[in-house]
Amino acid sequence: MQRRFGNLDDVWPAGLSRRLGAMLYDTFLVAAIWLLVAGLHLLVARHLLGISAEQVGASPLWGLSLQLLLLVSAFAFFAFFWVRGGMTLGMQAWRLRVQTPDGRSITLTQAAVRFVVACLSIAAFGLGYLWILFDAERRSWSDIASGTLVVALPKPAK
Repeated sequence: MQRRFGNLDDVWPAGLSRRLGAMLYDTFLVAAIWLLVAGLHLLVARHLLGISAEQVGASPLWGLSLQLLLLVSAFAFFAFFWVRGGMTLGMQAWRLRVQTPDGRSITLTQAAVRFVVACLSIAAFGLGYLWILFDAERRSWSDIASGTLVVALPKPAK
């Protein structure tokens, strides 16, 4: 069930610099998750299945399975936070939230579209995020494709 966010009059479209700050923060978190996933992948291969280190490193199957696990774990990280509360940990630090245009949390389908298009945007040398500078509503390619917005939140009252 989608959650309805409050204080919709107090938010504004997020700019590129805040998004990049949140992305940098989340990159460190995803890297930590990837270290854990890679360690578990190696643990399963070496100790549970008894495969030698040379076979794990040389086998295209093990390389592909690790890449798939890394991709799935990154998606799980972002989807969990986006769908649950609209903010990853990096977005919380930079006071950003992803939401639908009517102020609701996004769906799992929207999160999947956001993730895929975000990967493509980064692969296109960041053009999908530089698009924010030219879009009147400050939307990236992933915002446009998924029908979502990233908004900046005001500082909490003291």
